[in-house]
Amino acid sequence: MNHADTMNDEGQTGGGKRGEMIVVCGAKGGIGKTAMAVNLAVALTKKNIHIGLLDGDLQFGDVALALDLHPTFTIKDVAPDIETMDRYALAGFLIHHSSGVKALAAPDRPEFADLIKPSVIERVCDLMLAQLDYLIVDTGAGLPESTLQFIEKADQIFVVTTLEMTAIKNTKLMLDTLELLGYRDKTQLVVNRATMESVIKAPDVPEILGFESAMYIPNEPQLVAQSLNVGIPFVSNQAKSEVAKAIFKMAEQLISRREISVFKPRHGSFLQQLFHKTSKSTT
Repeated sequence: MNHADTMNDEGQTGGGKRGEMIVVCGAKGGIGKTAMAVNLAVALTKKNIHIGLLDGDLQFGDVALALDLHPTFTIKDVAPDIETMDRYALAGFLIHHSSGVKALAAPDRPEFADLIKPSVIERVCDLMLAQLDYLIVDTGAGLPESTLQFIEKADQIFVVTTLEMTAIKNTKLMLDTLELLGYRDKTQLVVNRATMESVIKAPDVPEILGFESAMYIPNEPQLVAQSLNVGIPFVSNQAKSEVAKAIFKMAEQLISRREISVFKPRHGSFLQQLFHKTSKSTT
């Protein structure tokens, strides 16, 4: 499936087709968002589809490091020409990983984050979605304005938590906020390090946080830490590990859901998401 052939520069087609945008977020740092986003992107490339990875942690992004990439350009370099940028020009700023993932790195210094205005985020996402089947966006901790913008554009939001009490407490607050904004219907709960020793047990987390179900990723801290340190995703060189199997399962679920949705027209899907509460009250 090649979306780029049928899309204009805004990432739109007559049929409303575009890539699917998955935003990975969490209420606090250090809970494994980047490792999950990077490995999910690489796992999806095994399906021979076009995958992009955008580092949306504009102050302290680690996507390039996690893939052992040394970017010549970052999203900061895209910003000055964003008004005239098309998808072909943007392609020159993407870094190609050996897996096939095309990544756009975060600025290399925290103060440059202020240069990434909402118009830059909007245009970059649209142009990447015009040439990709999936765009995975890694975000920083919490809900800064940029993360809220990614969330608004997302087709699916993966909210990551762990079994630690502080993570659960803050995740609850984050989920409450997303519900108030009307994004609950596109939110998935991901319990990372689900097999770690904890007073709170993994199967209890969805109920605590008001979800019927969750995706679970097992705890293999040494393997994940080594993967991040050497910049080789564990789905590439540790594909038989339990943590890699969990990420591959997540990728499978995304693909199967996408294949089902292909048969349903998705016209006006953003409006439907934004006004979900209204439509829900009338059904």
